[in-house]
Amino acid sequence: MVGWTASAFLGIESTYRRTNRNLHVRGYKEEGTITTAFDMRVQNDLGRFHLVQDVIDRLPHLGSKGAYLKQTMQDKLIEHKHYIDKHGEDMPEIRNWKWSNPK
Repeated sequence: MVGWTASAFLGIESTYRRTNRNLHVRGYKEEGTITTAFDMRVQNDLGRFHLVQDVIDRLPHLGSKGAYLKQTMQDKLIEHKHYIDKHGEDMPEIRNWKWSNPK
């Protein structure tokens, strides 16, 4: 079984071409926007919510569980858009997120 790799990077998306189909790459679409670092990722389809959706699209065996999670991620993107438009900053769950040390 061939594994999948999902990746996000700062680069020119349209110039990256591969014949290998088990690698999915996204890059920034520069529009001169001034916003938060997370919102810049969202605008370029590189945020954590988009990456989860990409993985689900490539794992069809997830079925209805995958569809539910994908819709949850879409709902989070909509919530993010409304919040940042109103407040000009990321949602608290994004702003205050920290790596944890699992024990």
